[in-house]
Amino acid sequence: MRVAGIMSGTSLDGVDVAIVEISAGTGSLQVKTLGVCTRPYPEDLRAALLAVSNHETHTRDIARLHFLLPQIYAECFFECCRVAGIDPSTVELIGSHGQTIYHEGAPAKLLGRKVASTLQIGDGSVLAELTGIPVVSDFRPRDIAAGGQGAPLVPYVDWLLFRDANPDAARTRVLLNIGGIANVTLLPPACESSQVLAFDTGPGNMVLDQLAAHFSAGAKRCDEDGEMASAGAVDPDLLATLMKSEYYHRRPPKSAGREQFGAEFVQSLLATNLEPADLLATATHLTAATIADAICACLPEDFEDCEVIASGGGVRNPVLMSYLRAELPEETELTTSADYGIDPDFKEAIAFAVLAHETWLRKPSNLPSATGARRAVVLGKVSY
Repeated sequence: MRVAGIMSGTSLDGVDVAIVEISAGTGSLQVKTLGVCTRPYPEDLRAALLAVSNHETHTRDIARLHFLLPQIYAECFFECCRVAGIDPSTVELIGSHGQTIYHEGAPAKLLGRKVASTLQIGDGSVLAELTGIPVVSDFRPRDIAAGGQGAPLVPYVDWLLFRDANPDAARTRVLLNIGGIANVTLLPPACESSQVLAFDTGPGNMVLDQLAAHFSAGAKRCDEDGEMASAGAVDPDLLATLMKSEYYHRRPPKSAGREQFGAEFVQSLLATNLEPADLLATATHLTAATIADAICACLPEDFEDCEVIASGGGVRNPVLMSYLRAELPEETELTTSADYGIDPDFKEAIAFAVLAHETWLRKPSNLPSATGARRAVVLGKVSY
């Protein structure tokens, strides 16, 4: 089945599209990437999305963006088809994650009750109409309805594509995605889906992007190649203070977003008055250290071998990857998803193509061990 995945993540940097061919066998799934495309958000659109993300706003602005984003997604999809030489009519299904503007996986008090909630905008019906292709969207609410946190959802795909099914396997594989938020999926040797552990470790690129934008007066969207961080020195006192945050010590399942590591968090960092390069270096080390600590805390005491397979935009930051290598145990191998045929920049777009495929077949695709849901459920809403 030929499926397109469309992903726009918490970094709010733009849209990724991946078109894949999915073939399923008994207990296995093969994915062949046919084309990929990325388009940065224009500055005015990014500013508009930031203004409604965990921020006081007007319902009018949310509604308008909810209908505007599918236009952007459709344009990116057709561009991907054109660049890859793919006839759009041969694409049978689209999986669209949408743009998260609020995520609160843990229940909060509201009007005498407790409610967990999430909101991704970018209407699937509009996208289906614009492309003429069925669309699966709004993946997270069903997991929350089943008592989960609505995140992370990619671990099911990690399990399908990356687990070592060899019954004699000895190596633990850890899938690491460093997007706006960093998350890990631990795959014990020859594991069943119920044995998978996955959760958000904390900030990925989100804090670094905000600091780079602040110190460059908006001229930069990220600390490209870790250039700013490489010129600074980590402040050990600030790092130690940041590492004491309750989130890092909370047991999974857990999920994070702009609510924890957005503008308020960045303002608290800026209030330290550290030199820009030193603050970038410290924040970069925070991402690496919290990832490594999370991985080490979840590995069994008797584990013999571990491979960390990284993906996401953070893979392109050599300073971050160098810090991560230093924080991980020496015997741990650090690779990228490219070694397994999955482009690190498009792994999440590919994942939502796979999740859409599973929904189309009415297969449950959340992992209760990862999200905390009471049971596995079929995710998303289908717009024909």
